[in-house]
Amino acid sequence: MSETTPNPEKDPQDWVTGDEPMTGPQSSYLHTLAQEAGETASDELTKAEASEEIDRLQAETGRGQ
Repeated sequence: MSETTPNPEKDPQDWVTGDEPMTGPQSSYLHTLAQEAGETASDELTKAEASEEIDRLQAETGRGQ
């Protein structure tokens, strides 16, 4: 019997919609994380770019752990 990941993660660069503009929730969370990290967030990111930036900022701020 093999184990499967309940929610397998796909690399954001492989997302079919990854090149679309980031969503409203992504933008909101990204700006919150950036503010906590003392950084500014771009409003011009794609969904994939925003996801990667959120991951980076979560690691930096300790959120999402």
